Amino acid sequence: MAKQLRHERRDEDDAPPDASHGHGTRAVIAALVANLAVAVAKFTGFAFTGSSSMLSEGVHSVADSGNQGLLLLGGRRAKKAATEEHPFGYGRERYFWSFIVALVLFSLGCLFAIYEGLHKIEHPEPIESPEWAFAILGFAILAEGFSFRTASKEAAKLKGTASYWQYIRRAKAPELPVVLLEDLGALVGLVLAIAGVTASVVTDDGRWDGYGSVAIGILLGIIAVILVIEMKSLLIGEGASRKDVEAIRAAIEIDPDVIRVIHLRTEHLGPEELLVGTKVEFLHELTVPEVANAIDRVERSIRTGVPSARLIFVEPDVHDPERGAAATFVQEHTGYIDAHDPRYNEITG
Repeated sequence: MAKQLRHERRDEDDAPPDASHGHGTRAVIAALVANLAVAVAKFTGFAFTGSSSMLSEGVHSVADSGNQGLLLLGGRRAKKAATEEHPFGYGRERYFWSFIVALVLFSLGCLFAIYEGLHKIEHPEPIESPEWAFAILGFAILAEGFSFRTASKEAAKLKGTASYWQYIRRAKAPELPVVLLEDLGALVGLVLAIAGVTASVVTDDGRWDGYGSVAIGILLGIIAVILVIEMKSLLIGEGASRKDVEAIRAAIEIDPDVIRVIHLRTEHLGPEELLVGTKVEFLHELTVPEVANAIDRVERSIRTGVPSARLIFVEPDVHDPERGAAATFVQEHTGYIDAHDPRYNEITG
């Protein structure tokens, strides 16, 4: 049997999308509409009140609106067909633009809010027309609450019994985790803004408004760091969930012509596109055509159990405990023959 016999097939049109990795487009659009409306309201409030917290929140909403636009752009570009230059497709565009979102949130939101707050602390000014500030912040809480509720409902369909934090840490689709954290940050930021404006009005000390702005900036910085860490992990490449790995292994081992799975590796090329590479030991008496047919069955079985497994490489091999198949790198791929291999003389003749 030819050791390097490999079989690969890409049936993107036949493979249904995996619901567990939903795009969250509805949540993104709801957040975009809410943030645009809130941004207009906040800047209007700043014009009437001169509140530093209001200005910081307005910039925060503009940054969030741009972020939602980038998420939609990433989702659109990820649908591009594979090319010769990018044979595995563009699925990671969604991870890239989500990573940019985290950077934008840090640069435009966090840094500006802290700068504006420090400036207001050094040069405090009284809050003018505070009733405008409270009315607009109240409207903003309603709008952001609607957006957060939409994102929470979308995430609840996908997270199962996991907590929202566990869902954010484990999700392979970046849009919903980003929107959830952004909306949560916006709601907490609005509470901080109300606290800053209220303290400034009660004490007649404009520095409290600056403190509120600094607190908003720190909050945005914390959220940005969390997003950067999560999106970096996805961008580098994460393996399938334990549930999917077990389903793939079971789909292979259930075939009657399979003896064992020697080696299995997975990596997400995108939220709905999983790369699977595996070495499988088949019955030794099979002919090459029979092995090819067995590989076809294995691929169909894998795609039935894990629809996101779009790109599958199956390599027939023979299990050899001396090679340490569980190691990260398989010995025969290192490019040389180990003189300490028990079969060295047999291999070299």
